[in-house]
Amino acid sequence: MDQPSINKLFDQEAIRDCLHRYCRGIDRADEAALSSCYWPDARDNHGSYSGSAEGFIQLALSVFKTQPRNIHQLANIMIEFLGAAEAAVESYFTALQRGPDEAGEIKQVLLCGRYCDLFQKREGEWRIAERTVVYDWVEDQKPPASSETERFGPRQPIGAPHPNDPIYELSKRRVPAESHPKERIGSGEEEA
Repeated sequence: MDQPSINKLFDQEAIRDCLHRYCRGIDRADEAALSSCYWPDARDNHGSYSGSAEGFIQLALSVFKTQPRNIHQLANIMIEFLGAAEAAVESYFTALQRGPDEAGEIKQVLLCGRYCDLFQKREGEWRIAERTVVYDWVEDQKPPASSETERFGPRQPIGAPHPNDPIYELSKRRVPAESHPKERIGSGEEEA
């Protein structure tokens, strides 16, 4: 395999890693993980929100820190390189979200759609520069009436927001990589 092909594989994997880190960040309400997915000047068109990525992150955290039952899954990740430092990326998502509405009533919704992203590579790192969320399916669901204690029973531990989810404790076992601080983002080892 020639070096350009190897470089393309590394770039594709870096883009996929960013997308997966986004899912952890949104589901665990992990601000550092979410911020590491977007360039500081990134834009996000997320349905009812359209503006800076930083504004979207703050909006998402204000909702998802309140109710930790959010699950985002990705599939069908298509990466089309537009040049050496840009890629058009389409990722299908399924998201189950639960949280309070404006009146404080708990709502649950199943969302399916696609993240249509412009990724840019800057200083060797791939991140989202522009995101448009395309919705292909929206289904309002009735949230369970029973408590989490009743529903989950002995199935413990259950998922929690950052930093209380078990993945962050597990991530602390990793020996910090001094030369790669970005690898610690979302691991519970963020620099202050």
